[in-house]
Amino acid sequence: MDIKEFNNHQIKEKILFSKTKNGLNIYFMPKKGYTKKYAIFSTNYGSIDNKFIPIGEKDILKVPEGIAHFLEHKLFEEPKVNIFDKFSKMGADVNAFTNFTQTSYLFTSTDYFYENLELLVNFVQNPYLTDENVEKEKGIIAQEIKMYEDSPGWRVYFNLLEAMYVDHPVKIDIAGTVESINTINKELLYKSYNTFYNPSNMVLFIVGDLSFDRIMEVINKAEKEYGNLNKSIERIFDIEPNGINKKIIEERMFTASPIFHIGFKDTDLGYNGEKKVKKDIVTNIILDILIGASSSFYNELYDEGLIDTSFGGYYTGKKLYGHSIIGGQSNNPEEVYERLMELISKPVNEILKEKDFNRIKSKDLGSFLLGLNSIEFIANNFTDLYFDDFLIIDYLDLLSKVQYEDIVNRFNEHFTQENVALSIIRPLEV
Repeated sequence: MDIKEFNNHQIKEKILFSKTKNGLNIYFMPKKGYTKKYAIFSTNYGSIDNKFIPIGEKDILKVPEGIAHFLEHKLFEEPKVNIFDKFSKMGADVNAFTNFTQTSYLFTSTDYFYENLELLVNFVQNPYLTDENVEKEKGIIAQEIKMYEDSPGWRVYFNLLEAMYVDHPVKIDIAGTVESINTINKELLYKSYNTFYNPSNMVLFIVGDLSFDRIMEVINKAEKEYGNLNKSIERIFDIEPNGINKKIIEERMFTASPIFHIGFKDTDLGYNGEKKVKKDIVTNIILDILIGASSSFYNELYDEGLIDTSFGGYYTGKKLYGHSIIGGQSNNPEEVYERLMELISKPVNEILKEKDFNRIKSKDLGSFLLGLNSIEFIANNFTDLYFDDFLIIDYLDLLSKVQYEDIVNRFNEHFTQENVALSIIRPLEV
């Protein structure tokens, strides 16, 4: 077995890497003395992957919205036993999630880790789909969709994405719509599975006090044979224009007070790796300086009663989309919006002080180091960064290299009034 080792001597951490005969990448971070162990098995496949050329075919296939999330639900289906019961009997907590670009299956345990690992690899690689169980699932997911549609926090977020994006499927609800999931069938699920759950498109990350030799032994025994290996996936995306779709979207729902999201759509796109991850770091530092709880902007608006402690912001994005979101509750969201526009129109050296940059950067360095004590933090961040072509073990070095000039340049490029949209959910009128 060929093993490669990635080391960061500054933080005294290492990651071991090997690959199975089918091309599945396995990464392991040893954590001596930790009682809890964590495994996360992920595919580079999410809700935005609705148009692609299936492996072994030539024509573009457009699948119903929500199919990645639907498939995540169905992989837990077994003909005779309950997967959750199997994990539970071995003392493991199992879960899964689908986001815009990733589907992951994970478990944590203290005992019987290798038995749970074998179970994880087995059920993810062996889907059991029938016409009957697919039909049954539609009702379950329809209820989930309706629940989210009734959530003001969910609606204000997806309304903002609808306002920012013209064509990109990131604006589509991850679970799809009741109408779209009703068009899903077994054949479409298998085509999606066979294309995106190919080992070359997946990664398995494990962290804990474990033996890597034993891990690889279990995985090599459990993984199934594949007919189509290491095939590149042709994903099809419409060209997204730089401008926003709508300046403002408003909706009324059952909520005690108005909630709002302000979004800045990113136009600096098209790359991965260190450059992309650095952009994420820099943008989030800017947001912390501008509107974080220690900023003068936050404290002025809080003292005036315009915002409460729910107010905050973050940047998120991938190769082909990205956005900064600032939001919270306010009885006057338009006033918050106008004050934010006034803030970003000021000279950059007035609102982004170098001393604040140094303080926030030091805080982020400390937060990351603290996060390395949490196996959940390590595992979830490893996978997200891995699909950006970046290893978590290099994150601290990259963060350390960020300079004040980086935030000035990024601010001038990203925080403009041309690429901003506003979403508001107001209480129902009585």
